Amino acid sequence: MELEAVLKERAAAAGDPGRLLGDWVRRSWSGPAALEAEGGSGGTLSSFETASSRVREPSTKDEPEYEALPEGSAVITHMLAGAVAGVMEHCLMYPVDCVKTRMQSLQPDPAARYRNVMDALFKIIRTEGFWRPLRGMNVTATGAGPAHALYFACYEKLKKTLSDVIRPGGNSHIANGTAGCVATLLHDAAMNPAEVIKQRMQMFNSPYRKVTDCMRVVWRTEGAGAFYRSYTTQLTMNIPFQAIHFMTYEFLQEHLNPHRQYNPTSHMVSGACAGAVAAAVTTPLDVCKTLLNTQESVAMHSSNISGHITGMSNAFRTVYRVGGLTAYFRGVQARVIYQMPSTAIACAHKATLEETTLKPACC
Repeated sequence: MELEAVLKERAAAAGDPGRLLGDWVRRSWSGPAALEAEGGSGGTLSSFETASSRVREPSTKDEPEYEALPEGSAVITHMLAGAVAGVMEHCLMYPVDCVKTRMQSLQPDPAARYRNVMDALFKIIRTEGFWRPLRGMNVTATGAGPAHALYFACYEKLKKTLSDVIRPGGNSHIANGTAGCVATLLHDAAMNPAEVIKQRMQMFNSPYRKVTDCMRVVWRTEGAGAFYRSYTTQLTMNIPFQAIHFMTYEFLQEHLNPHRQYNPTSHMVSGACAGAVAAAVTTPLDVCKTLLNTQESVAMHSSNISGHITGMSNAFRTVYRVGGLTAYFRGVQARVIYQMPSTAIACAHKATLEETTLKPACC
């Protein structure tokens, strides 16, 4: 009974049974006094009761933080979690993204002028068919998987590394913002070609019905550079977007989930609020990015622009020339509505995948 009590007591402290057996044998040679000192003065029964109570007692002091990922498996897990979360984020909110692209048009066709997001969705479905808001979703899903995998893996790795340097043992907002910026470079490099094809297929009266048709025409008529024409603008938009998003997200997490326990609600609320703030601030850059991706012919003709619009400064001038200051915030409602649930879904789903994949079975 004494052996069983000691083994149970030490097993509760996550010890090695073989080593503990050796320790018990050594203490046994020292006589009963050693066991009584270890388990209390109540003899064999007291020792057993003490050990049993400690086994039943939940241990919170040594319980691993759920966000503390096992060394060696963190990178691949972050890539998997980020890829699945990214695909879900883009696919579930794709109809709103289609509306956003249409509402950012500088000189839309009279049949493509909408009062708000719901009016646009109903109008598109009624006049162009039920599946029209989903056209181009397949290329988005194809690009979102590897793009988000690279993004989250880079972000988590760099955040931890920089936080250890800047603020050892704590959370650094500077590290969070810097990690988000660097991760965006990889994300946009993988995602930008898919964005070009997607937005051209989303436009009103788009001549493209298949992804391959759009890709082939753009490649043949505009060259490979067309797929990265908006890359610098995308980076200029996404770097502040991600910096604002993650700094706001981590700030809210410190208040809503200070112990970083598994709490999907806190992840969703923090992600949604952070996404809304970042989306509203960076809308002017998103309008310019849409113009560079779609090369809107009506707006170009009204501004007497021949060839193609290239460069962020050229896009900014064109937007102002065609629509004035208010044009920079076209589609801001749709952009905020898109980003709030999408960032909430991405943050909560990634946290859930990490919890279910990485948390030890004993926890």
